[in-house]
Amino acid sequence: MPFHGPELIIILVIALLIFGPKKLPEMGSSIGKSIKEFKKGMTELTEPKEEKEDTSAAARLEALEREIASKKVAANAREAEQPEVEVASNEKSVD
Repeated sequence: MPFHGPELIIILVIALLIFGPKKLPEMGSSIGKSIKEFKKGMTELTEPKEEKEDTSAAARLEALEREIASKKVAANAREAEQPEVEVASNEKSVD
């Protein structure tokens, strides 16, 4: 049941008289935010595919982080082995 021009003007004048000119913009802002959140909630309920995409993106990110961590461990292990090889070669040259 949409409101027509004169009905809407009467409702706005009554709201202005009841709440005053200072409170009316605050109320309009809060009503707008409420409607926006309601629409957001409805789209989340009707379109669960986006959540699955976000989940798969999170899974890919976790997999990349695990791969990076494993490569760091392997690089650290190689670095730990290299000084021992150099020390052994220096001891042979001293003899």
